Amino acid sequence: MQNEKNNLVLGILGGLGPMATVYFYEMLTEHTRAEKDQDHIDIIISSRATTPDRTAFVLGKSEENPLCVMKSEAEKLIEAGTELISIPCNTAHYFYDELAKSVTVPIVNIIYETLSYIKRTGAKKIGVLATDGTVMSGAYEQMCKKMGIGYEVPSPDRQKMLSEIIYSEIKQGKDADMRKFGEICDELRSRGCEKLVLGCTELSLIARKNDLGAEFVDSLQVLAARTIRLCGKETVGFGEDFMKYID
Repeated sequence: MQNEKNNLVLGILGGLGPMATVYFYEMLTEHTRAEKDQDHIDIIISSRATTPDRTAFVLGKSEENPLCVMKSEAEKLIEAGTELISIPCNTAHYFYDELAKSVTVPIVNIIYETLSYIKRTGAKKIGVLATDGTVMSGAYEQMCKKMGIGYEVPSPDRQKMLSEIIYSEIKQGKDADMRKFGEICDELRSRGCEKLVLGCTELSLIARKNDLGAEFVDSLQVLAARTIRLCGKETVGFGEDFMKYID
């Protein structure tokens, strides 16, 4: 996706969940090079927190299809002047193809951008930390196969622990249990994973509070950097080691 126009109006299709949306907006604001208010990206935010749960639908535990709400909110963003849409939720990208076909503006794909970033680092095998919905959808797995990147996810027991961290801790405003998080990561390291992907934007909030190190790739951070670039702006403050792999 190439941007031929500066100062695109960005629409954030958010609320999936709300805190990840807040953090994404904060990232965009903090990391856009600006000397005054008018240098920042014009942003319209939809934070429809009542959008049906993406994971529940993907797993067949709910018949409420979140795509209906996502399409409606995307159309509202476009009617308000949006020229580019970013969705700060990995699981929602299960619906990416159908949503992208239904709207008239480009949508940044967080999974494609994250794996493109990893490909440029030279990593051959990754471990993906994500919701059950993202794992079951195969979104990361399929894209990894296309790009020739090895792919691992936690074992069922560790995946259950990860779901508890996401749903029972972070989404409820609690601190993540870093001991459990460390166990999950150690398992993926033991399988030869060179990079560990924070493939759920709630997990990005762990990176916000903890220095996780260079082996972790935060999908939300990648999305923010690419979104800033696609909106015709320069980035600042991400660090050279990160930005050298951003296209």
